[in-house]
Amino acid sequence: MNPVRGIALKILSVIVFVTMFGFIKATAQQIPPGEAVFFRSLFAIPVLILWLIRSGDFPGNLKAKDPMGHVWRGLMGTLAMASGFMAIGLLPLPEVVAIGYAAPLLVTMLAAMFLGEKIRLVRFSALLLGLFGVMLILLPRLTFFDAEVANRLQTIGALVALMGAIFSALAQVFARKLVATETTGSIVFYFSLMSTTLALLTLPFGWKVPTGNEALLLVAAGLLGGVGQILLTESYRHAEVAVIAPFEYCSIILALLIGYFIFDEFPTGIMMAGVALIIVAGIIIIERERRLGINRTGKARGAVPNQG
Repeated sequence: MNPVRGIALKILSVIVFVTMFGFIKATAQQIPPGEAVFFRSLFAIPVLILWLIRSGDFPGNLKAKDPMGHVWRGLMGTLAMASGFMAIGLLPLPEVVAIGYAAPLLVTMLAAMFLGEKIRLVRFSALLLGLFGVMLILLPRLTFFDAEVANRLQTIGALVALMGAIFSALAQVFARKLVATETTGSIVFYFSLMSTTLALLTLPFGWKVPTGNEALLLVAAGLLGGVGQILLTESYRHAEVAVIAPFEYCSIILALLIGYFIFDEFPTGIMMAGVALIIVAGIIIIERERRLGINRTGKARGAVPNQG
């Protein structure tokens, strides 16, 4: 275990993923979300295969023991990706990133519903706090009856971003079930393969031949997506989840910088207040998980008879 290296890899993965979103946003007015998902997924595959070969997982450790688990995880993950790509074409990048922070909160709730995990008072209170932060960000955008088209599109963008967070949470719940039987390499590889295939189903709905610059940005987004996934996976080899997870919130800083300097997007005070509440709630949940993990380990050790 090397926590410093794990944190550094996590921060690098955040930088890579937000940069990838920036590239997708630069093409979002011309390229449909399904086409963007195709490029993002397809060009991540060669990067992932090289990594799997290097780690000795290709092709031997890619056998799927739970095919339907991969299908459900791939479907939810692809819907999450497509929703996020659609949202960044309609909303400022920092808002989409901030709404995406709802996903870990929703995982806590969904894990209680589908995996039988218990939510006690501390985590339940943090969950409510985080969801209130999400509502703070969403409410200014929920102008259903506004006459201006731009405002209606932003309302759609906010709802799509929220749906993306829900799909992302569902994908994480399915991934939690998969780790019991599948290797990390197989989960990552089959997701990219399935999202590429599912994206092709959107071909009849108006794909566009990208210009040279658009193609370059889309291919770069795919390569960055693969690199980001590798960095994220490697980070968990060097430090515990509770140590690394809070550094996900570095993404809002980079999103604000990219939004401000490249896309002329300015955050509102209400949005930043919502972000602050979500981050506080997320850190409370992460710390609670860490303490529960320590307690479980201590109890497990205490249950072992003294052999000395």
